[in-house]
Amino acid sequence: MRRYDAPMHPADPITPCWQASLDLGFERRGESTLLARREHRGPLRVQKALYPEGPRLCHAIVLHPPAGIAGGDRLQIGIELGTEAQALLTTPGAGKWYRSPADGRLWAEQAVSLKVGAGATAEWLPQESIVFDGAQASMRTTVDLEPGARFIGVETLCLGRRASGETFERGSLHLATDIRMAGKPLWRERGAIEGGSPLLHSPIGLAGFSVCSTVLVAGREIAPETLRACRAVTASEAGARCGVSAMPQLFVGRYLGHSTQAARAWFVALWQHLRPSVIGREAAVPRIWNT
Repeated sequence: MRRYDAPMHPADPITPCWQASLDLGFERRGESTLLARREHRGPLRVQKALYPEGPRLCHAIVLHPPAGIAGGDRLQIGIELGTEAQALLTTPGAGKWYRSPADGRLWAEQAVSLKVGAGATAEWLPQESIVFDGAQASMRTTVDLEPGARFIGVETLCLGRRASGETFERGSLHLATDIRMAGKPLWRERGAIEGGSPLLHSPIGLAGFSVCSTVLVAGREIAPETLRACRAVTASEAGARCGVSAMPQLFVGRYLGHSTQAARAWFVALWQHLRPSVIGREAAVPRIWNT
């Protein structure tokens, strides 16, 4: 994918855009959760179902072989869990959102939809998304929970490539997240981050930080002792900011810093408290995160 890393010029040839979709269905059968449906179009895949925590909980790694998303690409991921199924989904590495042509015509888009059946548990834990300077990206996540369903999710964004001296001076990032319980809105959030905008440095925005992470847990009241433990979790990165809140059937955690590794460590520390309380399992970090 070097063509995306090299400087772009008006005379560069137009290359095809990826239009890809992945639909997954998980079902509880006996004491096991099976990946019962797997359909794809274009470069989105799940190679196999994994069971590092036993047959009750299915792990799946969502692969996008091009390794990056460019202007004009559209990825759609649909995940459905049947009654009492349990699944954890992650990605093999950081997602890269490449810069789009300067004329602003081509946006890169990703839409993720999770439908979680009664008594089922879904964990959507992709690794971080790196948004290159000049990218025009749209990310949408929709979660529909039936009664008794539970959800744990994390979204970590890195604006620019700070290690290379690149900041997010051009482009646009649009974000949309919706969580519904039995058809009723539980969480609705919209964000629009413009490259080079005052929001990037405002104290009511990103306060000059390049990495932001959001943790969402839905479908279960958070016990007071669990909330206290989560509030005691501190960032390992000097100067980073973090905080958590609990609302009816919803937990929200926020992180601002410059290190995606520190943001992940903060999430894992929260997860170690939240996962046993929400889904009755100890936190088990996916092996792919260590490769």
